[in-house]
Amino acid sequence: MQRVMLRAKLHRATVTEADLHYEGSCGIDEDLLDAADMREFEYIELYNVNNGERFSTYIIKAPRGSGTVSLNGAAARKAQVGDLLIICTYAPMSEEHARLHRPRVVLLGPGNRIQAIR
Repeated sequence: MQRVMLRAKLHRATVTEADLHYEGSCGIDEDLLDAADMREFEYIELYNVNNGERFSTYIIKAPRGSGTVSLNGAAARKAQVGDLLIICTYAPMSEEHARLHRPRVVLLGPGNRIQAIR
């Protein structure tokens, strides 16, 4: 049996931009992608702490060190600049691997700066 487990999470990312007329995606600072072991074009689930919206899209790279977390296209309707998001990736794992697995969790503070990595 395979289980779908949380693989990585950016916790409390602040939306810095929302552009309804841009091709759909979520731009994320490359430093944050590296810290969370996330990749460009990877499928992500997003949870808006401010309004409870839950939605999915894919990642595009935003400039390294910029602190950017941008919502583009239809995703821009799900959050406003300043809203806090939880951004997650998931992966299928064998039962044995799932028992030992610990997700990469990146805790963010003001300006989307890394506060801690677990």
